[in-house]
Amino acid sequence: MSKTFPGVGDAMPDIAMETPDGGMVRPSDFKGRKAVLFFYPKDDTPGCTTEAKDFSALKSEFDKAGIALLGVSKDPPKKHEKFIAKHGLTVDLVSDAKEGGLSDALGAWAEKQMYGKTYMGMVRSTYLLGADGRIVHIWPKVKVKGHAEEVLATAREG
Repeated sequence: MSKTFPGVGDAMPDIAMETPDGGMVRPSDFKGRKAVLFFYPKDDTPGCTTEAKDFSALKSEFDKAGIALLGVSKDPPKKHEKFIAKHGLTVDLVSDAKEGGLSDALGAWAEKQMYGKTYMGMVRSTYLLGADGRIVHIWPKVKVKGHAEEVLATAREG
């Protein structure tokens, strides 16, 4: 039997994630305004670096629209610090490293295949939350090129 994950219209699971400075953040911290959570596989890899830079380049536009923006991976907080410093990122990144974390609850941490090998990994996906904390839009299996712009446009509309 396959597990059912939250979808559009459902409340975002309120699971805490660790910030690079050792703090914690939860989806409910953004209640009262829209939020975008983008899940990506690994710091400092080509696609993930491009995605984080693209969202960073548009962060001021998200801010102007009152939309919170958060990048999520399983990488540890110290690795996020290095990634942010190396690439001059302005987007906030959090670590969802613990088992049973938000990415697990959403199905974003899933079985993947590459070169005939099966492994667990982060599915590049993005969630737009409404001000009430409910999921408004999901981008599953994201292609990086143009994604940050599309998310911003959709978040401004809805």
